[in-house]
Amino acid sequence: MLRSERRSRNPKRRIRRLYASHVQRRGRSDGGKAQNLKYLYLKNFQVDYALKFPCYANLERLYHRRYIEHYDVQEQKILKTSYRSSNIGSKDILELAVKDFDFCQVIYREELEHLDRWVKENRLDQLKFARQKLTYCYFSAAATLFSPDLSDARMSWAKNGVLTTVVDDFYDIGGSREELLNLIQLVEKWDGNSATASCSDQVKIIFSAIYHTVNELGVKAYSWQGRNVTHHIIEIWLDLLKSMMKEAEWQLNKSVPTVDEYMKNAYVSFALGPIVLPALYFVGPKLPEEFGRCSEYHTLFKLMSTCGRLLNDMQTFQREGKEGKLNGVALRMFHGHGVSTEEEAMREMRGLIDSTRGELLGIVLETKGSLVPRECKDWFWRMSRVLHLFYMRNDGFTSPKEMVSAVNAVIHEPLNPP
Repeated sequence: MLRSERRSRNPKRRIRRLYASHVQRRGRSDGGKAQNLKYLYLKNFQVDYALKFPCYANLERLYHRRYIEHYDVQEQKILKTSYRSSNIGSKDILELAVKDFDFCQVIYREELEHLDRWVKENRLDQLKFARQKLTYCYFSAAATLFSPDLSDARMSWAKNGVLTTVVDDFYDIGGSREELLNLIQLVEKWDGNSATASCSDQVKIIFSAIYHTVNELGVKAYSWQGRNVTHHIIEIWLDLLKSMMKEAEWQLNKSVPTVDEYMKNAYVSFALGPIVLPALYFVGPKLPEEFGRCSEYHTLFKLMSTCGRLLNDMQTFQREGKEGKLNGVALRMFHGHGVSTEEEAMREMRGLIDSTRGELLGIVLETKGSLVPRECKDWFWRMSRVLHLFYMRNDGFTSPKEMVSAVNAVIHEPLNPP
């Protein structure tokens, strides 16, 4: 009885112990009643965060907030004497953590205000066809690239996130075939002075925003890398635009590609290239010119983007089916290959997501013979976690209500420490 009372007085410790047991047994079939009881015990203690968000869908800043708000200043941790300080206690650690989180939130709000001005200065808010998703683009950066010294990386990530959203909508619903081709031609020429003279206003706005943003990032990246990387960023954008053009032509011609043809193009058209790849230049390590041609770099990008495309296709299948758009789930059902129902296609997609995610993590953690710095590899995994959170139960990007609480927790709401 006394032992039971002692356990109940520290439910957090009990929860952690049971959660560890639950994690260790994942994937095993011998859990039985004891495992079910442990799971129910965890649910009854409302550890929603730990149960709802697996490690591959848990953004670091959200986890930090959760940990700070549930930090137990009374709990004594047993450490070796050489690792302990008689001058620093749990309350001091908590106070420092709160100050750091508050300080970062101030920075995030200032950066978000700057981005809002940037959208207006580039007239992106005047494009009626385009979704305005600035806050969610910035949130995905702030929740993972949270350190104050990564401001350039966050701004690159967020600005290119906004631009890829605009371009995606432009190739999807906003532009004529002539306008879509025109934008590609402008990026190929890369002349910001007279090239847009005969273009539509929509094309002028989009190209001008891409042109000035890429050049601005190129200048900033030079101070980090000591060399010109603007041409590489332009190549990344061209790859995206051409992949989106191919999808638009399939749609216009009512073509039905094979699953392999679709995925070969779709992982690029998912538009993570301009978001993640240029931001790598602002991580810290100096990256050699051949970095952009490294097979490991391209494999990381392909796995991350493939995972995102599969997640997106699963969550948007119903909506895109009604709109007559290409989708990986529908193509698997159309072409067969052992898949004839929606349930079978979804099961196959889930298996592909699991295996792709596992392969990505394996490369990120690999140290032998790796040419990509670990700091850079981590960013591919971080974006994968963002994608799993966004598409966990819905399309969080198209249905923003799913993401409001997460955005507020990272950027706006003050901490509520114990």
